[in-house]
Amino acid sequence: YELVRLDPSYIIHFGPGDTMEVPAGREELMAMFEHYEPGSSEKLRHFLAEAEYKYKVGMNEFVFKPSHSILEFADPRILMSMFRLQMFQSIASHIRKLFKHEQLIKLLEFPVLFLGATPENTPALYSLMNYADLALGTWYPMGGMNKIVEGMVSLAEELGVDIRLGHEVKQIYVPNGHATRVITDQGEFEADVVVGGADYHHIDQHLLEPHLRNYDEKYWDKRTMAPSSLLFYIGLNKKLPGLHHHNLFFDEDFARHAHEIYESPQWPSKPLFYVCAPSVTDDSVAPAGHENLFFLIPLAPDLEDTPAQREKYFNIILDRFEQLTGHAIRDHIVYQRSYAHQDFKNDYHAYKGNAYGLANTLLQTAFLKPKMKSRKVKNLYYTGQLTTPGPGVPPSLISGQVVAEEIFKAFKP
Repeated sequence: YELVRLDPSYIIHFGPGDTMEVPAGREELMAMFEHYEPGSSEKLRHFLAEAEYKYKVGMNEFVFKPSHSILEFADPRILMSMFRLQMFQSIASHIRKLFKHEQLIKLLEFPVLFLGATPENTPALYSLMNYADLALGTWYPMGGMNKIVEGMVSLAEELGVDIRLGHEVKQIYVPNGHATRVITDQGEFEADVVVGGADYHHIDQHLLEPHLRNYDEKYWDKRTMAPSSLLFYIGLNKKLPGLHHHNLFFDEDFARHAHEIYESPQWPSKPLFYVCAPSVTDDSVAPAGHENLFFLIPLAPDLEDTPAQREKYFNIILDRFEQLTGHAIRDHIVYQRSYAHQDFKNDYHAYKGNAYGLANTLLQTAFLKPKMKSRKVKNLYYTGQLTTPGPGVPPSLISGQVVAEEIFKAFKP
């Protein structure tokens, strides 16, 4: 598949007629910062240089470690870098020391919204996400995200993998501390090694006998989860000129919405939201003359999820979308589907209906996350967003790579 860099990367709507287009080019980005806050471009260069260091240390020294033990990090290079990584300063204070314009601050703080804490409680280490966002850029796989899945399936099948779909696993059979069979609703499969890529909590608590579990229910209940989401998949029978591929709507209070996700979990009073329109970039994802959209509201996990709540929030964000973009779409909807907590639970057994996994808090980092290797089943491993290195598509893919390497080391002839 083809990866295309988006330019502008995305647009932020702060209010009627008040928008910020975030350019892909470095010099254009510097000029944009200077426009909002004279003198800020040099501060941005410094900020991104620090963020680049964190990103490279993180990618080279942290994310590819299995995190079995703290001893993996007892490396002089890592220890010497700890202060530069700003593990013990919040990203909110780090950003606000450099920038004063509230809209620039929102631009730099919003990527951490999905990590599992407010910017005030997120280590400044995670400015590495700003480097990925603003320096490495926003990319789109032509044909949609499923092209990545198709690519992985094609490669797996070339290597002889037999993929069975629609087989729900009911039990991992473990005699004498060694998994020998995976029992599904359509049969049983002999196993030399078992890798659990489903929801870790579900595997641990529902597919194993109690004495074989890594953790108990109290442990899981005390974990801090990253957000869930309310999504609306929308098909329109008209095009929307001027709409961007990625559209952020920050016309309401950012801090209040973050508080209602993390500090006082509840349905947000005035939600921020995001709209993706891949058909702006890719004609293949919608019929001619149509637009393909999805709306997303980040939410606290484990909220009551009802059709009435979904309908209420759809009307709220639809009204604001129409007001801020100038596009009337309500009467042009030809396809609509919602997706939230209950769907994440039903389709993925997602713990508390989470959408992104375990929060990246300091006390849930690296070796403090749920272990990648079972402590009680010799040949059982875990991968995905609830173990190391963490939530998100790239970390989850890396997780699978790390597990594969661990299995190779443990079971090679």
